[in-house]
Amino acid sequence: MSEGSAGRTGVALTERQKISWLRLIRSDNVGPIAFRDLINHFGTAENALDALPELSRRGGTKQAYRVATVSEAERELEAARRCGAVFVGIGEPGYPSALRQIDGAPPLLAMKGDLKAATRPSLGIVGSRNASVSGAKFAAMIARDAGRAGYVVTSGLARGIDTAAHRASLETGTIAALAGGLDRPYPPENIGLLDEITSGRGLAISEMPFGWEPRARDFPRRNRLIAGVSLGVTVVEAANRSGSLITARYAADFGRLVFAVPGSPLDPRCHGTNDLLKQGAIVTTSPDDVLEALPPLSQFELRLPSVREPEGHAQPNAPTATSDNDRAAIINALGPTPVETDDIVRHTGLSPAQVYLLLLELDLAGRLDRHAGGLVSLTTSE
Repeated sequence: MSEGSAGRTGVALTERQKISWLRLIRSDNVGPIAFRDLINHFGTAENALDALPELSRRGGTKQAYRVATVSEAERELEAARRCGAVFVGIGEPGYPSALRQIDGAPPLLAMKGDLKAATRPSLGIVGSRNASVSGAKFAAMIARDAGRAGYVVTSGLARGIDTAAHRASLETGTIAALAGGLDRPYPPENIGLLDEITSGRGLAISEMPFGWEPRARDFPRRNRLIAGVSLGVTVVEAANRSGSLITARYAADFGRLVFAVPGSPLDPRCHGTNDLLKQGAIVTTSPDDVLEALPPLSQFELRLPSVREPEGHAQPNAPTATSDNDRAAIINALGPTPVETDDIVRHTGLSPAQVYLLLLELDLAGRLDRHAGGLVSLTTSE
């Protein structure tokens, strides 16, 4: 099985560009989608950084806007170097091929370990922290067979199923997605496992800043990384409302395969996986169920992302004309219910360029919520 060609293509960022990208993504209210729109509109991160305060002001921010400084970005790059890690941009050769396809992929990913693991096709394996002996054994069986078939196994470094999957794929390659900074792994008892992963054929990845202690609300972002990196996700034992089901939902949203291992209806750890099967997940009772379904996804040609800076110093695009009346029309069109951007264009009669810029202003001002599928709504405080 060949590696995805897109994982080996792209243009490397210069040191100056990487600092600008890091400043931009660490500035107030700049998430991955706002980052992409800023680069696409202004040409470079440097141009976008200059525009941030004014865009936020026009969006109605109620406080001083914070732009990350050069020294802050340089300190984080130095922290990465001390940790033995690097930052890889979405348009660079080493960025995970499958991850670059999702809407709102992290523009910069911190990586530590064998960087070649990021360019190989991946299978995600997740499940209960309080795993049964049989569940952990089955997860390890899938991980070993997937590794022998050429797949990197991606999981979240959690106790239980995650730990079993990582350990079973240490020799063939495994990726640990972290909810905090690479220098703040969780849980503490798996720090030794993480060292084994990054010192061998494995890789640790995170979109969070160095020094960031993971909080409960950060784990869904970690789950999103697992689903985005993987061509398919196998769920082994998952209770209702578990993080593993969040990973499965992301995988389905991204058009990836979702595999679920059936279990006893009397075991709460299997309620979530049994529900996934009712919703159409692939019944998985042996590693072959997974390995026979994945090859078509690992062969397709992956397109390059839209976030790409030119090698020279680009000039910003011609300004998009907007007015206070246009902003009022956008705000009136929005509410707490998520809507599609195309519907906003039709409803207001504004051009797509105007709508995207006005939404960007609201986003930077902290007044816009973005949802799966490109939907947007006003924040609940509006």
